[in-house]
Amino acid sequence: MSSMARRVAMWAVVAVFAVMSAQAASAQEKPNRVEVTPTGVQVQVGDKVQFTAVAKDASGATMAGNVAAWTADPFDLAGSDENGMVTFHQPGEVTVAAVVGGKTGYAHVTVMTPPPASVEVTPLTDALPVGASYILSATARSANGDPRPDVTIHWQSKSPAIATVDTSGMLTAVAPGTAVIEASAGKASSPLSVRVVADSVDKLTVTPATATPKTGDVVHFTASALDAKAAVVKGTLTTWSVNGPRGRIYPDGAFVAEAAGTYQVTTMSGRRRAAASITVEPRNAERSIEVVSHIQTKNPDGTPTQTAEEWVIGKHLYISTIDDKVFLYDISDPANPKQLSMLKADARLINDVSTTADEKLGVFTRESASNRKNGVVLFDPSDPVNVKIVSEYTETVTGGVHSAFINTHYVYATDDATGSLRVIDFQDAQHPKEVARWQTESATAVTIQGPHGLISSGRYLHDLQVKDGLAYLAYWRDGLIILDVGNGIKGGSPEHPKLVAQFHYNHHELYGNGWLAGTHTTFRYKNYVFVGDEVFPATFEIQGKGRIPVRGICHVMDVSDIQHPKEVARYEVPEGGVHNFWADGDMLYVGDYAGGGRVVDISGELRGNLYAQGREIARLWTGDPDGFRPNLQWTWGAQPAGGLIYYNDINSGVWIARLGKPKFKGSTTAPPLQQLEGSE
Repeated sequence: MSSMARRVAMWAVVAVFAVMSAQAASAQEKPNRVEVTPTGVQVQVGDKVQFTAVAKDASGATMAGNVAAWTADPFDLAGSDENGMVTFHQPGEVTVAAVVGGKTGYAHVTVMTPPPASVEVTPLTDALPVGASYILSATARSANGDPRPDVTIHWQSKSPAIATVDTSGMLTAVAPGTAVIEASAGKASSPLSVRVVADSVDKLTVTPATATPKTGDVVHFTASALDAKAAVVKGTLTTWSVNGPRGRIYPDGAFVAEAAGTYQVTTMSGRRRAAASITVEPRNAERSIEVVSHIQTKNPDGTPTQTAEEWVIGKHLYISTIDDKVFLYDISDPANPKQLSMLKADARLINDVSTTADEKLGVFTRESASNRKNGVVLFDPSDPVNVKIVSEYTETVTGGVHSAFINTHYVYATDDATGSLRVIDFQDAQHPKEVARWQTESATAVTIQGPHGLISSGRYLHDLQVKDGLAYLAYWRDGLIILDVGNGIKGGSPEHPKLVAQFHYNHHELYGNGWLAGTHTTFRYKNYVFVGDEVFPATFEIQGKGRIPVRGICHVMDVSDIQHPKEVARYEVPEGGVHNFWADGDMLYVGDYAGGGRVVDISGELRGNLYAQGREIARLWTGDPDGFRPNLQWTWGAQPAGGLIYYNDINSGVWIARLGKPKFKGSTTAPPLQQLEGSE
């Protein structure tokens, strides 16, 4: 599920110890307030600060009493040990809480954004003709690799006789030669070498001369330069610009539009220019969507329970809960699903559930078990009416496992206590064993006491997918990480994972203060990896009945060069927030929390803002008056199977839906899937 379980778990410490402390103090006067110091201070990333708390009565006099619990939230910004020593990991606003005598006091701390540690300049491989201009690009980065869009890049030419640069980074070629341009941010700087050549371009043409794409389609324009003798001029830079309603052209000549209309694309090289015209039509991707059936997960007493993960395979649907139950349904008739069995386990959250591709063995994860034996549970679903527990693996993951991914005879599991990846071999299902562990290195990560055991603060692995020998890890504030676990590109294996690539996101800059935000989920499809953020308020109650605001972007990463992933597009619903998704058949099936169930056209090349381009195919409202939170949709995820879409909603259970016909004549969106492919 989400980090929301972790977020609530941290505040559960305060709630639980507040009750215990209040009960212990029932025979004596209770505090009027608790003062936590220092408060209102500014600290730096990596700082450790000792906090103290004292209880005061109504007159302001100090009362006797020990601190029952300490917390620091959000957990990804800071973590406190049991004595109030707080370690700060990331910039933002932190709340430190202490419980004394059943009363909670708070201190507020600002973690300052560190100065940039490096500047990464986009190289300029082509030469500029004399007289040409070009906007340079550079990215400042913090020491941990996070991009710093908040930092101004300062430019300076070391060779102004050859090329000049203004404060915005606009480079102007003056005379033939090689110039050195310096980009700096704070104390960090980086040089850029620029070649300037004589302007020998006599004629410039652009192809195609005209184009008629739809919104969201990418059109690649190419410029051809000839000299006075009609010979091709190679290696000189051409620049691009576009005029029109809402369109963008990239430095490589790729054009994409968000709005229909007429556009002019212009290319320049030295003194010459050429233009092309584009008429963009509406994408008109929308299709109807209808509900085939609806399952509200319920407790034995008939009250609704909160739904977590789903797994659809063959004729069976598995549903986990934010509770201690896993349900198994027969969906051979999707219009009339029938419950076959219910598994119970010692846990407050069974987050993840899935099976092997042949459905001979299944796994579910556990968090917050009363006996602190969390980890994963292997089960035998061969008799769906009488599912049997085969074994448990808890030896090194007692802090809890949030997500697990089955690939061949391995379970790739996330470990809450250390924020690491664990690889568990279950070839002998009765005796699963850990064969590997991998984690990011963090100078500020600490292990702290949670409500049911040790958990990691400052390093958190949330979810992952394994495909074709590569593991794609959603590593919260460490971003997207790709490991070789058998692909061969780095000589890795399940027993010896090897780092292939890492891509950093700056969640503080993306979402600001007051939000718990990080890289949440990944899904590989064709040459893209879809990477979802999860964004919640810094404080909320998962089991409350009120609406919880959410945010979250789906980043579209091009991994054609697997060692150098790059973000090329985004999908974000303004009123929602992505959670889990599944890509297949040129469609992205999305659980968008408050945005409900979504279907997005991901055919062709992807660039820019997919939502603004009109690539949405369908939307399903998953609110239910009889749900856990009445009439509040909170869609967890989606999985296509057998020509249908299964949406799981935290508040209202599972919705089985079917895409209908296109709403507009001539729509080219793909048909619904006819079968489940694989067991991603």
